[in-house]
Amino acid sequence: MLSIINSCCCLGMETHYVRVEVDVSRGLPAFNIVGLPDAAVREATERVRGAIRNAGFEFPIKRITVNLAPADLRKEGSLFDLPIAVGILATTKQIPSTKIPQHFFVGELSLDGTICPVPGILSMAAGICQEHPDKTFIVPQENLKEASLIKGIRAYGAAHLRDIISYLIGDKELPAAADLPEFRLEPADSVDHLDFANVKGQQRVKRALEIAAAGGHNILMIGPPGTGKTLLAKRLPSILPPLSWEECLEVSRIYSVAGLLPKARPVIKTRPFRTPHHTASAVSIIGGGRVPRPGEVSFATHGVLFLDELPEFHRDVLESLRQPLEEGEVTVTRAAGAFSYPARFILAASMNPCHCGYLGDSQHECICTPYQIQRYRSRISGPIMDRIDLHVEVRRLELKDLKAEKKEESSKDIRNRVIKSRQSQQKRFLGTGINCNAEMQNHHLSRYCPLDNDTKELLYQAFHRLNLSMRALDRVVKIARTIADLSGTAKIEQIHLAEAIQYRCLDRSLW
Repeated sequence: MLSIINSCCCLGMETHYVRVEVDVSRGLPAFNIVGLPDAAVREATERVRGAIRNAGFEFPIKRITVNLAPADLRKEGSLFDLPIAVGILATTKQIPSTKIPQHFFVGELSLDGTICPVPGILSMAAGICQEHPDKTFIVPQENLKEASLIKGIRAYGAAHLRDIISYLIGDKELPAAADLPEFRLEPADSVDHLDFANVKGQQRVKRALEIAAAGGHNILMIGPPGTGKTLLAKRLPSILPPLSWEECLEVSRIYSVAGLLPKARPVIKTRPFRTPHHTASAVSIIGGGRVPRPGEVSFATHGVLFLDELPEFHRDVLESLRQPLEEGEVTVTRAAGAFSYPARFILAASMNPCHCGYLGDSQHECICTPYQIQRYRSRISGPIMDRIDLHVEVRRLELKDLKAEKKEESSKDIRNRVIKSRQSQQKRFLGTGINCNAEMQNHHLSRYCPLDNDTKELLYQAFHRLNLSMRALDRVVKIARTIADLSGTAKIEQIHLAEAIQYRCLDRSLW
């Protein structure tokens, strides 16, 4: 007897459909799984056997062959336990098979028959809803909230193998995604505990961070230790606009594939802020492994990736950032295939001006030799510096700045300007797939960033005197476009371009 059960799995961010073919025949008792399974899939033989017996059903003492088709697609994980068990029960006629073809099944089984949650449900639900809207998706009950994030999905949750059997027989109804309370549009959690109002002085740095948030630009802060670089970077998410629902889903899908999505509230509503340690490997930052999984650049999508003490990161880690910074996605190729993950983030980085950290400090003397200074700075290559839009120097505060009773501007006020700027950008780029100024390509500049003759002349002078590359020149124009948006001006003027140019002087004076 043969039964075919519909199932699916995630490879990267893509959903792949799998036919679980179960054949039970006469012969010496055996339980074989074929179709390029990994160790976790092969171990399903013991989990399924124990789950069927402990759920009160009979496990056949026959020759059982399970084929996971297509056979050339590598299968990994424990999510095929449930469809294999359903296939065995249907083949041995312990449950009716009339309803089975209208369903997709995924889930891990424990030995007592409990259905355990699995990663990647959000991506699977999105794929099934798009390509098979007439099918019903059966998921572990703990994953039901996650599946319900996809609008229009027909999903049911089951807590035990007996619940599945009762549902297929018609004796019991399973909890449906439509019956869950609506929570998709709840407001995001507050981030007011990190506020720019608590940071004294540093107006120039705050201005640069505002520009970075408004246009999605990368930023590097350089200055002596203790000047507030990390303090300021941690407050960058507090001035970013709230995530749209589409952005929430994209970020949540990444966390779902990695198995990091909270089960109680399976949606990421605040912009991510990732701070990997400088000892992190290239695989942990970019993504990878035997079967590639997302890295920090993907976890920071639509948020901030903060690299503190940038020169201390391994050179291969920094150089691997070139593709995601330029293209907004990262592609990892392994023997198992090529996998692409989103990587649209704001890179915020900080560093000291030299090895001892006190070059140019008004209160400490630098003890580094010129060779040590050059060696320290050379840890960051020119191509990486070229891809960082804003370079801003963070100076040590004077005593008068600490004594000043002036009330600092709050993150809420800055955020309102950033939101207004982003709204004007959305109107400008409507229908183009561009979300912010930093995502413009070279061929977009002539259309969205026109310059008059005087402004062009200023740009050409900066290009000649600062020895800017063509990439840096384009990024100056994008920054000027963001500055004009913040001022509410439709046209880029010389004052906007002049301010943008000053944020590109640092790399030429130090590198």
